[in-house]
Amino acid sequence: MKKFLMNMWTLIFLLTFVNLVFSDEGMWMPHQMKNLDLKKLGLQMDPGDLYKKDGTGLMSAVVHLGGGTGEFVSRKGLILTNHHVAFGALQRASDPEHNYIEDGFNAETYQDEIPAPGYIADVLLGYEEVTKKIEAAIKPGMSHFEKYKAIEQAEKKLIAEAESAAPDLRCRVASMYSGNQYYLFRFKRLKDIRIVLAPPRDLGNFGGDIDNWMWPRHTCDFAFLRAYVSKDNIGVDYDENNVPYQPKSIIKISLDGVQEDDFTFVMGYPGRTYRNYTLAELEHAINQMKESIELRKEMIAFFEKASEKDKAVEIKYASLIKGLNNGLKNYQGKLEGFQKANIIEKKKETHQEFRNWVQANEKRQQKYGSALEDIREFMDKYAAFDAKREAISNFISRYYGSAMLSQAYLIVRAVEERTKPDMEREPYYQDRNFDRLQQGIKLAERRYDFETDKTFFKHQLKRLASQPKDKIPDAFKSVIEKNTFDEYVNQLYTETKLADPDYRIELLDSTPEELLKLKDPFIQLAAEIEHDYEDLREQQKALSQERKDLKKVYLKALLEKTDGNIAPDANGTIRFTYGEVAGYSPRDAVTYKPLTSLSGVVEKDTGEEPFDVPEKLKLLYAERDFGKYIDENLNDVPICFLNTTNVTGGNSGSPTLNARGEQVGIIFDMTYESVIGDYYIIPEFQRTISVDIRYVLFITDKFSGATHILKEIGL
Repeated sequence: MKKFLMNMWTLIFLLTFVNLVFSDEGMWMPHQMKNLDLKKLGLQMDPGDLYKKDGTGLMSAVVHLGGGTGEFVSRKGLILTNHHVAFGALQRASDPEHNYIEDGFNAETYQDEIPAPGYIADVLLGYEEVTKKIEAAIKPGMSHFEKYKAIEQAEKKLIAEAESAAPDLRCRVASMYSGNQYYLFRFKRLKDIRIVLAPPRDLGNFGGDIDNWMWPRHTCDFAFLRAYVSKDNIGVDYDENNVPYQPKSIIKISLDGVQEDDFTFVMGYPGRTYRNYTLAELEHAINQMKESIELRKEMIAFFEKASEKDKAVEIKYASLIKGLNNGLKNYQGKLEGFQKANIIEKKKETHQEFRNWVQANEKRQQKYGSALEDIREFMDKYAAFDAKREAISNFISRYYGSAMLSQAYLIVRAVEERTKPDMEREPYYQDRNFDRLQQGIKLAERRYDFETDKTFFKHQLKRLASQPKDKIPDAFKSVIEKNTFDEYVNQLYTETKLADPDYRIELLDSTPEELLKLKDPFIQLAAEIEHDYEDLREQQKALSQERKDLKKVYLKALLEKTDGNIAPDANGTIRFTYGEVAGYSPRDAVTYKPLTSLSGVVEKDTGEEPFDVPEKLKLLYAERDFGKYIDENLNDVPICFLNTTNVTGGNSGSPTLNARGEQVGIIFDMTYESVIGDYYIIPEFQRTISVDIRYVLFITDKFSGATHILKEIGL
């Protein structure tokens, strides 16, 4: 039976459908859009209005919100994004008495809006290629480590020069095609972001982890934020005298909705894709995913149990648990998809085609003949190193590690780096990032509980004890051998003073010598870990540059082979992708329609989380009080829809736009079958999920009564 099912999946993936949908496999940079025949595909606006170097194009209405995307929808700095993008802000603002995660939030006036510390909005001003300036820093005969440092120094110099033009200018140098091209991106950074409106969790996270990555979907995943600036239009930290930011470009919202086959496009800030990975790199990634799945399962079980009887603890770890679950299901979907779609064999076929192309020309043989084999040989070497590095990095990670230890390590690193001239520091510890570093220390208090953190540290050590000896960091070998986890950890947490965030910030002004004289056990442990990790970090830089150089040769060949017609992998920079509204057939005898409706929300109601439909929404449905948000074809309120655009993490909150460039939805997910698209696109299954803008407005209006927002956005 298993063999039969595998053959069926393979057959489905190879089928040529009668009604093929159009889609594009690229996440294109703005300057590459001129090579796309968008008018022919269905775009009804001037493609030149999408991106303009003066910051007035439609793309400049799309903002980078750290790990997500948002869009300006009013001239008063109103930003529309996902509930799950704003989740961290809601979590930090919540407590057992004011639980904005569960209850939602609605600010009726500017004065009622809640600050969202840690949130920033970067507004795209423009970008330019700087490849020659970066390459000028590379000298013949440099080692991999020297080359890494030279490139880093060149990037820091370009950034410093560009950012000197304005106090709120934020710049970044991004590498494309593994260093074949470099671009300098310029942004206006807005640091005063406030929460305006968010639905309750029963709507904003309807379906929870059960429905995550699935279709049909009925989640109202949206939130409104607002960006503020000083009175002279400078992006500054929160101040009660700040005023709403007035963007040069905003996105118009449309109530016309979407229908099957409609042309749509998406602009946003996708995090990472790996579509240009070689087979050797893909195999390494698969092994990492398998290990991450087990680690995430353990952490989820631990923190869910710790949160069971304490609402305050539950709130503090809500964002972490949500993120762990999200990644877990994503990795499970990828591994399942790789197997079902036979991606390993597809990669082998792609590589053979590449080899045939290389062998057909003598010059290509000389330049690219060993490209794939060189990467394979490197990855074999890199895998062993990476396993050792990760064993330590997980302990000091703010995501996988103890909060106390990760904070101690951050202080140790920051103090050491601050003894160096600013331009010689690692980028994260430069003065330009110091306010964010301090803010991160303060905000750490909102995401951990001292006693829970102590218990988790013990859990980590017990897990480490089961690992091979060569994976155990020197700093923990003694306690592992003696099996004295409880005594050791209890002493750490009893004697430390790092539970006080103000004290931690004070320590940043210490010298390394002064820091060690404090005899704080966590500081001493962090310093001991750094002693071991420093060498690994330097090795990591050299190896990452070596890998980048090898991959550069391979990607240069692909660019030559395709006449430059391949999109660079996503790396957190602005991208454009297009497609049409379309359903799909994931398996035999199953066909999914591209739109869901409010009836489906009510059908899923169980009265219990995550399918607990609020009574007010059920009443609106029963009375058919749909207002202007009804879809005539559905005869219902539309909830979510599918299209063939391709997105990934970081695109969350991106606007889905119609042919006229008007917003008709908000990206919040992909389907389970399409999560492998981060590595390999299969057009028949590549589907993005958007919450229909009409459902967003229906909840804003009819459920939340926030008519002031409707007026502000011109409705």
